Amino acid sequence: MEQEKAVIIVGAGPSGLAMAGCLSQLAIPYVVLEREDCFASLWKKYSYDRLHLHLQKQFCELPHMPFPPSCPTYVPKNQFIQYLDDYVSRFKISPILYHRNVESANYDEASERWVVKAVTNSNTGGSGEMEEYFGRFLVVATGETTNPYTPEVQGLNTFAGDVLHSTQFKSGKGFKNKNVLVVGSGNSGMEIALDLANLGAKASIIVRSPIHVLSRGMVYLGPVLFKYFSLNMVDSLVVLLSKLVYGDLTKYGIERPTEGPFYMKVKYGKYPTIDVGTCKKIKSGEIQVLPAEISSIRGSDVELKNGKSYQFDAIVFCTGFKRSTNLWLKGDDHLLKDDGLARQSFPNHWKGKNGLYCVGLSRRGIYGSSADAQNIANDIKSFL
Repeated sequence: MEQEKAVIIVGAGPSGLAMAGCLSQLAIPYVVLEREDCFASLWKKYSYDRLHLHLQKQFCELPHMPFPPSCPTYVPKNQFIQYLDDYVSRFKISPILYHRNVESANYDEASERWVVKAVTNSNTGGSGEMEEYFGRFLVVATGETTNPYTPEVQGLNTFAGDVLHSTQFKSGKGFKNKNVLVVGSGNSGMEIALDLANLGAKASIIVRSPIHVLSRGMVYLGPVLFKYFSLNMVDSLVVLLSKLVYGDLTKYGIERPTEGPFYMKVKYGKYPTIDVGTCKKIKSGEIQVLPAEISSIRGSDVELKNGKSYQFDAIVFCTGFKRSTNLWLKGDDHLLKDDGLARQSFPNHWKGKNGLYCVGLSRRGIYGSSADAQNIANDIKSFL
């Protein structure tokens, strides 16, 4: 099967939908290729029940469509999914072709167009056939959270209990009275530990690196203060607020980085931990902090690199994601790095060569995806 459209979009998460919505507004024809059986699969299939958007709703809107006034400030998962469903309907986003695993994307100099080869994924209901798509423009919208990553741990295959990645965790309901280890202290890890503790599990969390713990209000304060003060001043103020609100967390096993939270976000793309109740549970002893990595596992015994050993009934790896764009995108040494993130720094990160673009790969969240999509759509329009 062969198809030709002006624009080929790879990925139907929020970034791909934002891109398609902007192109629909400008009546530019496109096709969206998605490997799963639905759009926004991370939200619909691979996220835990109590998940909310961590930022206020005005920073999480897709282009040309605000959230309804009835939506709370921090939008829960189900209402965000409803918003995405409404977005697809409103902008008549079509076609989205599901079960399409992109195998390769090459720029053909002679015809001045991108040739994308995709296999219909037999694992999710496709036929396993190879298809070709041709487009003058190619937009990589595969997202920062592409392939769940679980680190290699000696003896993990011998563990007697349940082993989950955060994408497989739904709720703490099934873990009452069980000893559960959460590996990873990003926002997912902290919130999953909280959910476990709230629902009667004995939760422990590995926090091996220093982290900034901020409230939602402190995170919101950052962008407001940037209008008036330097990054260093804002960081100093927010760290001071964090110390006042949370006190000294070192006695619970949590160190604070020497670099400021917003500096680290800009330089490394590392988000601060947004506390929604976990710190209170850590202070009360309902969640135990373990400050060392896993060394090895034998049966239900988990030994850490500091020599201490613990017994657990389940392990939840909140260890993030890897991206696989470098396996299928050929001949690009300008737009993306080997890790699948934008090579150029903001604000010039979204445009490559020969009509190649990326949306949502600059570690700037949904707000960044929205801006990228509008920039790309306007750029494509200028060529047509």
